[in-house]
Amino acid sequence: MSFLRGSFIDALVVLQMMVRDALNQAMDEELERDERVFLLGEEVAQYDGAYKVSRGLWKKYGDQRIIDTPISEVRAGLRPICEFMTFNFSMQAIDQVINSAAKTCYMSAGFQAVPIVFRGPNGSSAGVAAQHSQCFAAWYAHCPGLKVVSPWNSEDAKGLLKAAIRDDNPVVFMENELMYGVPFEMSEEALSKDFVLPIGKAKIERPGNHVTLVSHSRCVGHCLDAAAVLAKEGIECEVINLRSIRPMDTDAIEASVMKTNHLVTVEGGWPQFGVGAEICAKIMEGPAFNYLDAPVTRVTGVDIPMPYAKILEDNSVPQIKDIIFSIKKTLNV
Repeated sequence: MSFLRGSFIDALVVLQMMVRDALNQAMDEELERDERVFLLGEEVAQYDGAYKVSRGLWKKYGDQRIIDTPISEVRAGLRPICEFMTFNFSMQAIDQVINSAAKTCYMSAGFQAVPIVFRGPNGSSAGVAAQHSQCFAAWYAHCPGLKVVSPWNSEDAKGLLKAAIRDDNPVVFMENELMYGVPFEMSEEALSKDFVLPIGKAKIERPGNHVTLVSHSRCVGHCLDAAAVLAKEGIECEVINLRSIRPMDTDAIEASVMKTNHLVTVEGGWPQFGVGAEICAKIMEGPAFNYLDAPVTRVTGVDIPMPYAKILEDNSVPQIKDIIFSIKKTLNV
């Protein structure tokens, strides 16, 4: 894995790391730290993974811990990392994820923990059409017993994956294929083997006082781009990176809405019963509702199966212009 020398920020050396390398480093460090951790999935060993996220791990840890196999079992007492080539394929295993992994701890009265991570690319990619382009964040977050994590940048990817591997609960870890090759700055702290981010805590990526933007995964970057455009017009957006879908950091969202009095949610998934819909309900039912000066606005994927044609595909997922339009509509400017 390669790092690019960055700039000095607050007297700390900052390096750049691609998201796939951050994920690889997180798994490598946890495999080294805990011999119970192992990785299994399609093509994760000799082929280094469909997206090269597991590059080099098979050569380092061997057949006993990096296993090419259909997804069908969990070894008692171990801590497996189960890679789906894409979360669209997780539908073949959804009975095991929902009825076994999510419910075993409850049905055993807490006696049997299920420390397993289900990870892989989620959401829309590019040119892969309807069966490979859907976001499952709301699907899995609907189920009690699961934790659902959705990182945006390299720091999220590493810190949250390490937390997921160490967690005694089943964690659905949703990456994004289009983010794997994107480099982000990483501080010395984030590069440390001890760097772990807490599951269930959001991060304010950009402070602002006019409107709150709440998003996860790749759309966080779109929100930051939209905020940069609007800042030139005197509109300051507060951008919240959810990081975790379940549990959701409702306190962070409420605190921001109480400051800005406006809320726009942004996600790549479909609108009905989505992550944004859940945020709307939480705000309506909580103390932040009385602070709203306008209805909450949702920016989502279009409510259709993903088209194959590029021009239709581009118009089926949130774009920066869509976010800007919704913000101005919410602020009535």
